[in-house]
Amino acid sequence: MNSLHSNILGDSGKDLLILHGFLGMGDNWKTLARQWSQQGFRVHLIDQRNHGRSFWDSNFDYAVMADDLQCYIDEQRIQKCWVLGHSMGGKTAMYWACQHPEKLLGLVVADIAPKEYPPHHQALLKGLRSLDFSVLTTRKEVDQALEAAVPDWAFRQFLLKNVYWIAPGELGLRVNIEVLQYAGEAVGAPLPEAFCCSRPTLFIRGEHSQYITDQDRMTLKHHFSKFEVQTVSGAGHFLHAENPKQLSEILLNWVNAVA
Repeated sequence: MNSLHSNILGDSGKDLLILHGFLGMGDNWKTLARQWSQQGFRVHLIDQRNHGRSFWDSNFDYAVMADDLQCYIDEQRIQKCWVLGHSMGGKTAMYWACQHPEKLLGLVVADIAPKEYPPHHQALLKGLRSLDFSVLTTRKEVDQALEAAVPDWAFRQFLLKNVYWIAPGELGLRVNIEVLQYAGEAVGAPLPEAFCCSRPTLFIRGEHSQYITDQDRMTLKHHFSKFEVQTVSGAGHFLHAENPKQLSEILLNWVNAVA
């Protein structure tokens, strides 16, 4: 059985497991994880399959990713934990929480709802697929090659975290683009209708993001009876990068209120 890679910050406290979004990695949350590790948490920055430093596999959907998470929890001998998932990681976390509520202290879902989303990463995937590392030999060259498909500078920097040195003079990608390029429907899939969880659940949305709307409240309540929604000001989908201070305040205040 393959094991998920993680970076664990903090030696004691309640376990907080963090799951990143599509084309991301645990390191995307390192700044906040450092803070939380000094505020009573043992923080696990987890790379999901086909991402970061975790294993590659042709199977890729929320059922197997939730199983990966449970295997990780078993390996770490975690009895109960807080779980935070962003975007795709939020869907994995929701799926797992509905299967293992007895393990869950509380669930935090960052800017994703349990509904279906149409595939919308095509431009990013096309840009990553087009990278020819036999020609591209510096990170600057990779950035320039991505610019046409991904004009947004900040988003390119997010994607460029996936570029690493395989060997001296040879760059490569940490994401399994051969599998992920066909994963649009799997990533956008809704939570199964029958999946429900009665553990405390916090949905955090970005003020300028449309991933969670007011119209989604009935869907949230159907799956998560003890839910609430809070909003991070001035932030879009990448709320942890755009307003980390308020996101942290919201999470810590909520945890203290429901613990």
